[in-house]
Amino acid sequence: MTKKRHHGHHHGLGIDIGGSGIKGAPVDLDKGKFADERLRIPTPQPSTPEAVAGVVAQILDHFEWDGPFGCTFPAVVQHGVTQTAANVDPSWIGCDAQGLLRAKTGRKALVVNDADAAGIAEVEFGAAKGHRGAVLVSTLGTGIGSALVLGGHLFPNTELGHLEIDGYDAEKRAADSAREREDLSWEEWGGRLTRYYQHVENLLWPDLIVVGGGVSKKFSRWQPYVQTRTPMVPAQLLNDAGIIGAALLAHQEH
Repeated sequence: MTKKRHHGHHHGLGIDIGGSGIKGAPVDLDKGKFADERLRIPTPQPSTPEAVAGVVAQILDHFEWDGPFGCTFPAVVQHGVTQTAANVDPSWIGCDAQGLLRAKTGRKALVVNDADAAGIAEVEFGAAKGHRGAVLVSTLGTGIGSALVLGGHLFPNTELGHLEIDGYDAEKRAADSAREREDLSWEEWGGRLTRYYQHVENLLWPDLIVVGGGVSKKFSRWQPYVQTRTPMVPAQLLNDAGIIGAALLAHQEH
């Protein structure tokens, strides 16, 4: 499959690089859905740039994909360079990830922060579809990921989970991992989320907050305990969001 109109639909391909698995799929960019079954390959250990690039090439070959593709990565990504490395080998820091993937695969690559990719997917196809205002997409998991989208355009690498609130890195107290680690009730955790989201909305004044991450499936259990003036809704695309967003951004870029 190549980047082409296919029975009236246009396609992209997205790959989601994580600490434990690397997942990829072709995406129907008219519908915002996978166009084929997702392939998952365990992340090589150690997860060096060379080793990971080899798996990315494997996924592209599996789908016989020779067009541009998008890759999410758990890091700040500036102009294709990975500036940080969360849950992957530290040798990614300062790596020209985009250049490496292009050289290793022979295809045009776009590398994007994983929360940013999920955010753009939720705005284009998910919970914030059709919303042209300021949307904050926030993922609650081991940490707190964030994506800020204004009028359908991404403001990249916001890293709002690392705001300092009450002397703490915000995600240390408010991420889903903190809830589990400290065995917090939904109400107790809701109080911490209230502190976090009120701080963020006083800085950015978003029009909508979309909450993703695994715990968004239990949205109705904890959301009543979160007090914000901004409307808050659960993400819809869940684990597919990164792949869909990466495919979309790469398609737009090229």
